[in-house]
Amino acid sequence: MQRSNKVRPLAPRLLLTLLAVFATASSRAQQAPSSAPTQESGTIQPGPSPSRVLVDEAFVIGADDVLGISVWKEAEISRTVTVRPDGKISLPLLGELQAQGKTPKQLQEEIHNKLTAFISEPDVTLIVQEIRSQRFNVLGQVQHPGSFVLTSSTTVLDALALAGGFRDFAKQKAIYVLRLNPEGSQVRLPFNYREVAKGDKLKQNIKLQNHDTVVVP
Repeated sequence: MQRSNKVRPLAPRLLLTLLAVFATASSRAQQAPSSAPTQESGTIQPGPSPSRVLVDEAFVIGADDVLGISVWKEAEISRTVTVRPDGKISLPLLGELQAQGKTPKQLQEEIHNKLTAFISEPDVTLIVQEIRSQRFNVLGQVQHPGSFVLTSSTTVLDALALAGGFRDFAKQKAIYVLRLNPEGSQVRLPFNYREVAKGDKLKQNIKLQNHDTVVVP
């Protein structure tokens, strides 16, 4: 009797479990010590070059984002700062600066211009080390509902995996994404997990945007 070599597709529950394991491992890897500079009393200590999050020119700094500010040969000014809830950061010589609502390039130029009153030709570099202001939510019948940090590649499947997968009575065919439009209205984007898990209608697996909410009834 010949054994069939046909590969059976993964069951939906197994697929989501594997995704959850992958998401957990990825999250731990992101939290592991990196090449970012060590920080003590706000001053960058000697060490490897800071890590950098690649952002496009239109990226706008928000509360909780982590910024690495380096001024060449000025260790007392260079430091890693977190944007406060009021949208501001504090730097030696300059005091408080509004960071929220500006692009990294705009803030870098502002720091440079203000430092010219104290330093001749300051060489300022500003990098985004962590994006924490961009978030999405997962609500409903998942293992770990809550708010999560959004990356540029996070999809609905990624969100479900990060939330630990479904609870027993989750309606996997009736999931939807609530998205807030710029004018204030909300749009509801359907997501049928069973179809996507089979490889059908993959366009449903959209990339999430800031403040999206994935709802699992």
